[in-house]
Amino acid sequence: MKMKMPRALWFFLALFVAAGAAEPRNLSVLKQEIVAYVDSGEYEADVKAAVAPALEFLAERVARKATDERLAVVLDIDETALSNLPHMRAFDFGYVPPEWDAWVARGAAPAIAPVLAFFQAARRAGVAVIFITGRREKDRPGTEKNLHATGFGDYAALWLKPNGAKITTEKFKTETRRKLQAEGRVIIANVGDQESDLAGGFAERTFKVPGPFYQTQ
Repeated sequence: MKMKMPRALWFFLALFVAAGAAEPRNLSVLKQEIVAYVDSGEYEADVKAAVAPALEFLAERVARKATDERLAVVLDIDETALSNLPHMRAFDFGYVPPEWDAWVARGAAPAIAPVLAFFQAARRAGVAVIFITGRREKDRPGTEKNLHATGFGDYAALWLKPNGAKITTEKFKTETRRKLQAEGRVIIANVGDQESDLAGGFAERTFKVPGPFYQTQ
């Protein structure tokens, strides 16, 4: 049976063609650019530059902490605290669910050094670190193993999305921060590589590290 295209879709398609939209850039070329961005050291330098103001704000905020405040910072995991680049490069930046699950279970992702330095600075200052990730609850064993192995083990809590939950990462993270605030936590900084990590409020400041590899909602 032939499907009819809605009239509205025909209209927008006509506008697209009339505008003379250019052909998108070749995917292989974009992947090569990302590899070059990483291998040149520019990616790591950009991460360090993004974390620098977070370190400054942390020190400034701790200095004016009220006696009864329970200060905390929130960190994302993938491409924020831990790098999945070895896995992504092995699969040409493709997503193969069974292979991804196996990678997470191994707990072999290396730490992203500037974010680890921020984590350590927060802990030295007595600020709790809470991880909120789009990973699922089934990923907890591998995630905990990985965090402990890379120097992130001294965290206050690790929040993962419930298995099978039909909820966007953005909504899950926003709701989790809301709960933490309701429990008396004062989230002074929220650090992530995706806009969905940072949207929704419930943090005094947000800091975005580069995230050129994929996009989550």
